Amino acid sequence: MDMTPDPALHSAAKLRPAWEALVANAAEANCFYMPAMLLPALRHLADQDDVRLIEAWRDDTLIGLLPVAIASRHGRYPIANVTNWTHRHCFFGAPIIRKGQEIHAWEHFLSALDGADWAPHFLHLTGLDSDGANVAALQEVCARQRRGLRSIHGYARAFLKSRLSADEYWETHIRGKKRKEIRRLQKRLKELGTMTSSTLTHVDDISAWCDAFLALELAGWKGVEGTAMACNPADAAFFRDCIASAFADGTVDFLRLDFDGKPIAMLVNFLMGEGAFSFKIAFDETMARFSPGVLIEIDNLRHVLDSGGADWMDSCAAPGHPMIDSLWAERRHIVQYRVALRGIRRSIAWHALQIVDNITARLRALNGKK
Repeated sequence: MDMTPDPALHSAAKLRPAWEALVANAAEANCFYMPAMLLPALRHLADQDDVRLIEAWRDDTLIGLLPVAIASRHGRYPIANVTNWTHRHCFFGAPIIRKGQEIHAWEHFLSALDGADWAPHFLHLTGLDSDGANVAALQEVCARQRRGLRSIHGYARAFLKSRLSADEYWETHIRGKKRKEIRRLQKRLKELGTMTSSTLTHVDDISAWCDAFLALELAGWKGVEGTAMACNPADAAFFRDCIASAFADGTVDFLRLDFDGKPIAMLVNFLMGEGAFSFKIAFDETMARFSPGVLIEIDNLRHVLDSGGADWMDSCAAPGHPMIDSLWAERRHIVQYRVALRGIRRSIAWHALQIVDNITARLRALNGKK
């Protein structure tokens, strides 16, 4: 079994056929590590990171893929570590593992890192689902190997999974006062002009739709703060590349809400397996009084629950997001883990951090009692 990590983009093209087969049989979906999203990220966003792809093979079958990079810090501690690569537009960090091979893949990942002289101190895993196949397998492998494993942070974010129709979900989970207000806004917009909903369906429209989305985002608060994708040529190129690649693979849903022929809200979802990830949303903030972001999320609710395109959708939103948390009732618990790696220096660093964490927790407990 070849477990040698290679510079990611150099090896990715050769890996693609096996990689696509892995994605089709994944134990846990992660659109950010499928070729249509990871390859654009490597092309446009990896300049400052030494990204490597750790491959786990069983005979001639790829059973696992874990992108990693070196971080110079670990939270507030100035200690280097190896981490799953989650760039600024990556909102989930579970490696792609073939279903039924979860234990073997994690054994291979950890063995590769144990033997890698470039991997400092410990493995820091971010953006995992606490109830997902990756966490279950990781916990089992660490228990078997008596390998240190510590959960260091977690939060809940909006998640959509229901057998209800969109209308039933809306009536069940959204407060009556909010439903009434949304109906009023929809009625008012229809009185003022023509409102239409559409989905990207033609390859010739990709460029114009990307232009419109980037312009909407740039015109809003993200543009003011300098975090809109159009503010950074690499981010904009990544976005365009992702949309084109995923459209070719049939793994993107790009939704649009127009008022009198002008886009007032747009939303991008990426699909993998039975699930989907809501990647980005942008809306015309000059129309904020009509809540265009909420209106396109209502279209998205119908798209998910009524079309049968996905069994669930991860919002990829920050915890406590005021808009999506009020619309979606389910939650996904996202966690981080610190995983011990073999080696004397690594062991010293691991135990030192454990001591610091324990002291910090005790001090917080004492302060809480005062």
